[in-house]
Amino acid sequence: MTATPETAAAAREPHSRRDPQAGPPPGVLAVVFAALFLTGLVLSTLLAGGDAFPSPFGATDTVTSYFRDNTDAVRLSGALQFAAAVPLAIYAATVSARLHKLGVRAPGATIALAGGVLASAFLACSGLVTWVLSRPEVAGHGDVVRALQYLAFGLGGPGHVVLLGLLVAGIAVPGLLAGLLPRALAWAGLAVAAVAELSTLVLLADGAAPLLPVARFAGLLWLIAAGFLLPRRRVRTEG
Repeated sequence: MTATPETAAAAREPHSRRDPQAGPPPGVLAVVFAALFLTGLVLSTLLAGGDAFPSPFGATDTVTSYFRDNTDAVRLSGALQFAAAVPLAIYAATVSARLHKLGVRAPGATIALAGGVLASAFLACSGLVTWVLSRPEVAGHGDVVRALQYLAFGLGGPGHVVLLGLLVAGIAVPGLLAGLLPRALAWAGLAVAAVAELSTLVLLADGAAPLLPVARFAGLLWLIAAGFLLPRRRVRTEG
């Protein structure tokens, strides 16, 4: 019996529903990334008796006393920050592969991969430097503490956030142009990416520091939404 187009499509349907090469759900990866990062912030604050992580632009005495007196909180913060970098790297690889599968041939998919992997690397390095700051033999030296804190801030602050913006932009642009994401979400992603890139100004002016939390937390929420809404395959309409 000759197979009709309908029966051929039906035969292929189970394979289209279940793609073993689709990778882990990016939305879930984004949730894990955000959960690890935020848990580090919350638990380190609780362990420090409610004292938030000190700003690198604060007074030297305040900074050095915090790292000297709260080594457990600093160690936990660095460990969870390092751990959060892993699902972020997997997210970037998964989303990039999915964009390629959806037919995106523009640089967006590669930009998303490069931005996400570099953002993950900077976050991991920041976590490791923070872990070094938790060592008692380091925390007792004020000049060393200030230098390492500036390094951790540069890596996990503007370094991480600017590159996270590239990940967001790399998804948002093809998501908008190819209709892969809701237009409102795609435009919101472009706005988040713009703020993230502007946070480079923190390296020139301390007053630009508020850009970092805005871009960071808006980026976390956007990556979660995009991870759940990015389709697995392109829907073709018959005309």
